[in-house]
Amino acid sequence: MKAIIILSVLCSATYLPVSHAGVVDQMLNEYSKQTNTVFDSTKGKTLWSTSYTNNKDSQTRSCATCHSENLASVGKHAKTRKPIEPLAPSVNPERLTDAKTINKWLLRNCKWTMGRECSMEEKGHLLKFISTQ
Repeated sequence: MKAIIILSVLCSATYLPVSHAGVVDQMLNEYSKQTNTVFDSTKGKTLWSTSYTNNKDSQTRSCATCHSENLASVGKHAKTRKPIEPLAPSVNPERLTDAKTINKWLLRNCKWTMGRECSMEEKGHLLKFISTQ
């Protein structure tokens, strides 16, 4: 009987949503080891809101240009105008659950927004900020 209960609990656990905390903590620990930095969500918020002029097209943009200042709301892509689901894990539990996806979008969005790759320190601050939303 105990084996059936344990098996039932284990099987049902596979259907629980993946928490972003484990993935984010692992990434922040890795970035911290490489940069010797303690990441700060306030610095991440500043990076999020800072406007950058992209050298390729001379347009000024920030992370909030597409995702908005409120990460819990739906954003809109600046070029295509397509909706972007909320980035805040508190309202979109699918966010920040896969390191490969996080790295892909940090690379792509940093290049598009800042015109360059983000440093590990910038990634850490941004990830800390986003994870608290």
